[in-house]
Amino acid sequence: MIRDNDKLYDLTDTNSPTESLSEIKNILLLIDPLPDPLPIEKIFADVIRLFKGEFPGYRASNTKYHNFEHTCSTALASARLIHGLHVQGQGFSPRIVQLCLIGALFHDTGLIQTEEELKGTGAQFTIGHEDRSISVMEKYLTENGYSQEAIRDCGHIIKCTELFFPIENIPFETEEVRTMGKVLGTADLVAQMADKNYQEKLPLLFLEFQEAGMEGFESPLELFKNTEEFYRSVARKRMAGVLGGVSSAALYHFRERWKINNDLYEESIKYNLRQMKETVMESLLQLSIISGRDG
Repeated sequence: MIRDNDKLYDLTDTNSPTESLSEIKNILLLIDPLPDPLPIEKIFADVIRLFKGEFPGYRASNTKYHNFEHTCSTALASARLIHGLHVQGQGFSPRIVQLCLIGALFHDTGLIQTEEELKGTGAQFTIGHEDRSISVMEKYLTENGYSQEAIRDCGHIIKCTELFFPIENIPFETEEVRTMGKVLGTADLVAQMADKNYQEKLPLLFLEFQEAGMEGFESPLELFKNTEEFYRSVARKRMAGVLGGVSSAALYHFRERWKINNDLYEESIKYNLRQMKETVMESLLQLSIISGRDG
């Protein structure tokens, strides 16, 4: 049987950085036939080094859920959404497209520990990691000759991934930057919830929440039970509201790029929610049976 989310990940394997970068470059060509791929190629390679612990001043990434595969998924989702908006007639400068992709590549780097941070894992920085990510990005772009304007705009774009931060409080300089912030904020959510192995990875997310001291989840099963409500009351509401509904652009991308008349992100998310509901029901049934035997 072909699973709904197999369709999405048959197109591009985000567990392969090479394949992810190749598809991002293909999408950039659809948006602009004459892009310069070198900046993105260099930054992509440097962020890989950063996650591997090969970048001066940083330890290797040790968060099992928020790893480089998630970063690749978010960067690819960002490119897809930008292309979808382009198909719908929205025009973006090459500069702003590049800044959005840079933001995607750096958006979780705040979960990477510095060489001086030896205790635990980067998960302890879950709350507030967006500002840490912005700091890592600022340092990198400054050292690579980017303007203060570009660094500021990229920081505003990354800030949109902070789930409960009010976007209206971000001082965007232009509507174009605001749109890219909405793109990245949306891409981060759909990349997470449409993940092919989302159900298998949720216990890893639970461990990250535990280390961060986040309250409200006593067990992985509780996280499973709350995921559908989180999607409907938080993620989907945010995407349709303050993030401007840019998630709908995915359909236009898949239709134009792959001749698929479906939003594969939405299909994969719905599949994951169904699977988790079944898992919860099976677990509760097993607990009931065990409880009955003990009684």
